[in-house]
Amino acid sequence: MASMNISLPDPLRAQVQARIDSGQYASASDYVRDLIRRDQQAIDDEARWLRDLDASISDSLAEMRAGGGVDLDTACDAVLADLGRYGRPA
Repeated sequence: MASMNISLPDPLRAQVQARIDSGQYASASDYVRDLIRRDQQAIDDEARWLRDLDASISDSLAEMRAGGGVDLDTACDAVLADLGRYGRPA
């Protein structure tokens, strides 16, 4: 395993030490490894979300080209009409 030295301002160093003192982490290295894993997971989750969004958009466009779906103006008009029925300004 390779080592890496980092410098932290006092408030961040105190935060790391507090997490160690509370028993949540065994060492500063353990804490930093966990933060890196969480960051990697967040990056993976975002990439997955973007792939799913792209697929959803592609599916929706294909549906619209095939004559399906609902026109946005029609959908907005229906929502505004529903809001008007409940006394909200249209």
